[in-house]
Amino acid sequence: MLELATEARRKDTSTDRDLLITAHRLITARIRPVYAMNDTQPVSRTLLLERGSCSQRLAALEAVGRAHGIASRVRGLLVSGRFWHPRFPRLRALVPRQVVLAWPEFLLDGEWVTVSELYGELNTLRRKEGFTNIGAETLFDAVARTAVDWDGITGSSCDLSNYVLADLGYFSSRDALFRAHGQTLCTPVRITADLVMGRRSA
Repeated sequence: MLELATEARRKDTSTDRDLLITAHRLITARIRPVYAMNDTQPVSRTLLLERGSCSQRLAALEAVGRAHGIASRVRGLLVSGRFWHPRFPRLRALVPRQVVLAWPEFLLDGEWVTVSELYGELNTLRRKEGFTNIGAETLFDAVARTAVDWDGITGSSCDLSNYVLADLGYFSSRDALFRAHGQTLCTPVRITADLVMGRRSA
């Protein structure tokens, strides 16, 4: 992980936001998106495997930020499984009814900034087509080009608030969130699912 953090700093990163954007791009290029299920997998393992879920890649981004003294926290969201139905049209019966999602925020210039606004304000990003959860693009990738709006702020095609079943609040880390609310799948099911889906490209 330190190697990734060091490389991110070597780029033209005059601000903490620039550093996080650079790190996001490096992770996008180097960690292949897959449907892995373990939300608490160590970042070191994700980097070693060179593949990871959205959650695992977001954890890598948080780790790079912390390595450079950028504080982070996560907002816990309980998201309806319907959100993932377009990605699994033939396997909808196997999609969990609800998913615990850890959505990061970073302390930049004294204010908490959601990863949704890393590349710009939601009302600016909303002018582009929203995230549809179809095709190769993942949530992790989408924040670079469009608004990922969990709160219905944009009033546009980027509005994902109808998929949010509950706001679980803020946690000092994703580990704290998953200790409090558990992961989406119980351990035996998660291990089995990872054997099948952990290498499948998103």
